Amino acid sequence: MKLRLAAEWELQSAVLIAWPHAGTDWARQLAAVENGYLVLAAAITRFEPLLVIVANTAVEAHARSLLGDADIKLDRVRFITLPYNDTWLRDCGPITLSDERGGFQFTDFRFTGWGGKYEGTQDDDLVAGLLRSGLFSQVTHHRINWALEGGAIECDGEGTLLTTWRCLKQRHPKQSRTQISAMLQEYLYANRVLWLEHGYLEGDDTDAHIDTLARFASNQSIVFQSCDDSGDPHYEELQRMGSELKSLRTRNGRAYNLYPLPWARPVIDEGRRLAASYANYLVINGAVLVPAYGDAADDKAASVIAAAHPRREVVKVPCRPFIWQNGSLHCLTMQLPKGLHLGDIG
Repeated sequence: MKLRLAAEWELQSAVLIAWPHAGTDWARQLAAVENGYLVLAAAITRFEPLLVIVANTAVEAHARSLLGDADIKLDRVRFITLPYNDTWLRDCGPITLSDERGGFQFTDFRFTGWGGKYEGTQDDDLVAGLLRSGLFSQVTHHRINWALEGGAIECDGEGTLLTTWRCLKQRHPKQSRTQISAMLQEYLYANRVLWLEHGYLEGDDTDAHIDTLARFASNQSIVFQSCDDSGDPHYEELQRMGSELKSLRTRNGRAYNLYPLPWARPVIDEGRRLAASYANYLVINGAVLVPAYGDAADDKAASVIAAAHPRREVVKVPCRPFIWQNGSLHCLTMQLPKGLHLGDIG
């Protein structure tokens, strides 16, 4: 039976996150990061349920207390206890495919810690752990021994994937573009793959994940991170990426409607530039959650994303604490498509 990967703007059952704790890399800035998670949780639960992975009962009790103190409706939250190395669920969480009969498959690609940069053994077992929890009884499991992170692909819901050659070539240096395209099409039931040659952000350790650079806003439009500062080291590369995007064509042969995002001022931490991308936003039911970095460009970025996603409420989420660990809003989350049965969660 043919399966399908839904676009992010389609209806969802819930959003999945993992709670930060002192045993993760967040330890040094845990209080600030947890405050960011509370804002994120409050925004999501206004519109749909939230599934929170916790490492143990103590982490659950702590998270439950913080959420309650923040007046977040706990009947909209369900906790799942599983071990994890990190909290970037976009990259180790399930990529969910559906069929026309209402069935679902958790597609479980091998997670390598972003090409072996970090330990990720527990994260690589996360999808199997979710299924062992019993919450997803109607979901099948397809384990694939081929490295891919969810942040490396964008989908328009109609079989088109958008990705970057820099990332996929790093993960599979011995495979050609034709071979990698064939793998993506086979496992994700895509019928075409669009590649970007250019685009990167300093402070991004994913080797140029597409969700920090360019995002489908519909099957006719793409939002992308631009740079208008000719003195910035990103300028030439992002200008070239913009030119590539202009040359891409929709399925019916038309140029995409392009929405360039403004450029935030450099965010520096101990001499290291952090990846403050506005493209790393999250679409949920009835809303779009937009990263905010305490920058003058925050409002303009929210306006651009609102124009690209009309009839959705725009909610800004402070993400400066998140980019300290090289990711942002979209990287922390994974949406689950409408129809997944989640028991008694509100």
